[in-house]
Amino acid sequence: VQLQASGGGLVQAGGSLRLSCAASGRTFSRYATGWFRQAPGKEREFVATIRAATRGSGTYYADSVKGRFTISRDNAKNTVFLQMNSLKPEDTANYYCAASGTYYSPRAPSDFGSWGQGTQVTVSS
Repeated sequence: VQLQASGGGLVQAGGSLRLSCAASGRTFSRYATGWFRQAPGKEREFVATIRAATRGSGTYYADSVKGRFTISRDNAKNTVFLQMNSLKPEDTANYYCAASGTYYSPRAPSDFGSWGQGTQVTVSS
């Protein structure tokens, strides 16, 4: 599956952004999809995962974003979204989406076989 991330930008602290991850392929509903982020000089960090639609679309979040970010999927549009509210300067990073056809609830980068390009999110204080 091929992935295309979009929706990044510059926002003030406390603001919101919605990232999109559009996928090619008719079987996208069978893939778990996740979001990761990477800030300069730091390791890639797990943000959120949504299970395949065929596995109930359960969601999982990093503690740092729980209650502020929401991951969802629109299977008809082959798209996964990351709604980010109450953004903080420490959320500034390049955000990547990834898909896994192997793991039910993937959360490590190695669990994912397909990656999109990053989309930059910058939160100003």
